[in-house]
Amino acid sequence: MMVGASLFGLFVAAFLAATPIPFQSEVVFLALLANKSAGVLVLILIASVGNVLGSCVTYAVGRGIGGQRSARWFPVRPEQLARAEVWFQKWGLWALLLSWAPGGDLIVALSGVMRVSIWRFLALVSLAKTLRYGVVALIGLGIWG
Repeated sequence: MMVGASLFGLFVAAFLAATPIPFQSEVVFLALLANKSAGVLVLILIASVGNVLGSCVTYAVGRGIGGQRSARWFPVRPEQLARAEVWFQKWGLWALLLSWAPGGDLIVALSGVMRVSIWRFLALVSLAKTLRYGVVALIGLGIWG
């Protein structure tokens, strides 16, 4: 029962960390890894799925920016949006491979604003987020770093 609650907690932490809510999931991930709460691959899978789904929320927020209803909650001036579009056209989809990094939520939201295909978005973000948790696991296990 405790393992299930711990894994659910990891999922929630990873989900929240990928939204605009300031949250760090690595601490939860490393604590469960150190306690051997579950296998490494299970922890990576749960954290990755939670983090990708959280990114989907941020992507959806980005898709809504610019609409009349979202202007009240997410005021974006036209010149800000124009600068973001130029940046995205320069760096494009490959910037989503940095979705795990600080500031990655902005890249994720911008991909929504730019109407990136959900399938391309999911492929790149899933790859980036899963690799990140894999590296965190290797560091936590003392194998790398």
